[in-house]
Amino acid sequence: MNEIVKISRAEYEALLQAREDLEDYLAVEAHVANPEEGVPGSFVKRMLDGESLVRLWREHRGLTQAALSEASGVNRVQIAEIEAGRKTGSVKTLRKLADALGVTIDDLV
Repeated sequence: MNEIVKISRAEYEALLQAREDLEDYLAVEAHVANPEEGVPGSFVKRMLDGESLVRLWREHRGLTQAALSEASGVNRVQIAEIEAGRKTGSVKTLRKLADALGVTIDDLV
């Protein structure tokens, strides 16, 4: 059953804004409940500048490439190539890196 509701553009925009505000509120609540999962502003700036997310998360976790290699079982050279952008890494490789870094694959791509 398809029902159509007609509202003004202003009401529609207000609903979109309310939804965005709710999403922001929920994100803040999640951060307050688990603050260690936040990242510093410098991390976000580097991310927006296009730096490798694998490198950013590795450095944020205080790991060297060798330590990440040992924790993930991924060859250090392969990690270096992913961080340099020469390789993208398979889903299997990214899963291993994500697990070792304590993030999701989505956080690395």
